[in-house]
Amino acid sequence: MTLEATLLAIFSSIPPWLAVILIAALPIAELRLSIPIAILAPPYGYGFDPFSAFFLSVIGNMLPVIPLLLFLEPVSNFLRKWHAWDVFFTWLFSRTHHKHSANFEKYGSIGLAVFVGIPLPATGAWTGCAAAFVFGFKFRNALIAIFAGVLMAGIVVTVLTVTGIGLFNRI
Repeated sequence: MTLEATLLAIFSSIPPWLAVILIAALPIAELRLSIPIAILAPPYGYGFDPFSAFFLSVIGNMLPVIPLLLFLEPVSNFLRKWHAWDVFFTWLFSRTHHKHSANFEKYGSIGLAVFVGIPLPATGAWTGCAAAFVFGFKFRNALIAIFAGVLMAGIVVTVLTVTGIGLFNRI
């Protein structure tokens, strides 16, 4: 069973518009999967028009952003009380800073927006929130950059899905 079919089965008991929002809010899936599922005709999707699919997916993809931006630091600080978590976060932050700090310092919020806006695996709103936290973005700047990136990714995924070029149109 494909990921799309699994998600459709899981969300079959709720209204389709809510299912699209919830799929877009999931890490990894985000709007990269919710838009194709929303647009594709049944039984592969819900058959929404592209504008509705885009709008619902952007709303869903942005739902976790504010809580993530607000609570990543307090949760990280709480978990650092345990040695194993402290070692993990120290490793993660130093590795991330080493590999990506030049780009984020050079491009700032625009770099964060582009990072979120490129619809590839391991990019998106969830990862953008983590990057904003690691690189110390101010809440407002991070929120605006991530929103801009979500809009960019939504446009790209919608166009690719509607034109049949999208990765999810393998059916």
